This record gives sequence, structure tokens and C-alpha cells, in this order.
Amino acid sequence: MDIRRLDRQALLLTGEMVSRVKTDHLRLATPCADWTLYGLLRHLVSQNEGFTTSARGAGEPWAVWRDGDLGDDPAAAYEASVEEVTAAFAEDDVLERRFALPEVGEGFAVPGRIAIGFHLLDYVVHAWDVAVTIGVPWEPAAELTTAALRVAALVPDEGRGAGAAFRRRMAVPDDAPPGERLLALLGRDPSWTPAPC
Repeated sequence: MDIRRLDRQALLLTGEMVSRVKTDHLRLATPCADWTLYGLLRHLVSQNEGFTTSARGAGEPWAVWRDGDLGDDPAAAYEASVEEVTAAFAEDDVLERRFALPEVGEGFAVPGRIAIGFHLLDYVVHAWDVAVTIGVPWEPAAELTTAALRVAALVPDEGRGAGAAFRRRMAVPDDAPPGERLLALLGRDPSWTPAPC
């Protein structure tokens, strides 16, 4: 599995959703209970900046994961952060480098191959969060969904719940489509719809 190529696909998928966001969407609630759409987009930029810094050996401070700035153009801010993280992930030996991931735990670090897998998972699923919030289709490529399912299956049940990165797994029928299984594995309700304004 070429994790960097698939991660780039995830970033493009999310970018397609972000490009459809209009100013009046930014205040909408999202499936991420703690975030409006503005907060979610800021998180996406912050995560790209955090992974960029971590790929280069300086990801321990929390601040590097939280300083994303959307400015006046959230889509442009997202695209700039995509360019940065893509360049960082393309560097030689990045798959073997240690990435600090303080959101998982203090002192927690994993090889780049695994960190990029986490990044891929985040962007495939957050693409759905954006899409369902603004009412546009979410149609990741089958290989992207398959890769994200592999990573999601590794997320432990411990530490899930309110305020955590992932909620508790949800039950879906065994014959549910792969995208729905992916969302449910991470505690998202595939039938979520935005509350009326």
C-alpha cells in the first residue's frame, strides 16, 4: 500500500469538500459535537501544520497542533496547509522517522508510515463531516475507503468517548457499505443530518 499516495487522495477528497464551503456554512454544527464548521476547518489546517512539523522532528509542543489560521479564505488556508504537509511527507526516510503525536498521549510517537496512516484516516472521515454538514456527496475511492478501514480497525476502544478524538463504535448491519462501516467504527452515525437552522 502506497500510504503517501493514498494520503494525498484523502487530502484532495477533503479539499473538494472544503472548496464547496460558503461563508454562511461556517457557523453550522458538524458531526464533531465540539465544532462548528469553522472550527472543523481550523482543525484541518492545524492538523496539517502539526503533521508537517512533526515530520520534521518538532511535533511535541501542543501549540504546533493548534495554531491553524483560516484568515479570510478557509479554502486557500486549507490548500496552503496541504502543500506544506505533502512536501513534508515526500521527504526521504519520512516513513521511518518518529512522529510525535501529543494528541494521542504525552511522549507518544510512531514511525512515519503509521502516522501518515492516521493522517489519511482523519482526512477521509473529516471529508464526510464537511460533506454531510453542507449537504454534498461524499464518495471516496474504494481503495481509499479500504485503507481507512484498515487503520480505523486498529483504533483501540480505550480512551473513546465524549471529548476524545473518537466516540465509541456504533453498530451497523454486516452488509452496510464500506463507508458506513468506516464511520461507525469511529463512532460517527452514518445517518447524521444537520439540525435545521
